[in-house]
Amino acid sequence: MIEIRPGLWLDERDLEERFVRAAGPGGQNVNKLASAVELRFDLWNCTTLPGEVRWRASQIAGRRLNKEGVVVIQAQRFRTQDANRRDAMARLAELIAAAAEPPAPPRKATRVPKAQKRARLEAKKKTSERKAGRARPSGDD
Repeated sequence: MIEIRPGLWLDERDLEERFVRAAGPGGQNVNKLASAVELRFDLWNCTTLPGEVRWRASQIAGRRLNKEGVVVIQAQRFRTQDANRRDAMARLAELIAAAAEPPAPPRKATRVPKAQKRARLEAKKKTSERKAGRARPSGDD
């Protein structure tokens, strides 16, 4: 079991790691070693996550979620397989933790009070009169 946060766990049986050759850092070893990690997490069939967390995670995952309901995370940022594995797990944990946060309630629309509207318009009128007083006198004299 992998703990995401207190009370939220992932079963290791729902995870699958594949190691592939990576483009990017690695020097001469980039053509010889499989240092990139492809982490696959079966989101739709995961029994340890509540349904609402799975639904929100599928919304957050975006393109990383395939048609079978599997989240695919590719990590090839680092030179070593171990560092890429930790990076992929951290990104998956971040996705699940974000999905576990309950959404914010919708904002209730409120009206601006009449007194506040009136005060704003009066302030605008005073500013307008003050600036009009700064204008050059017209040449009608």
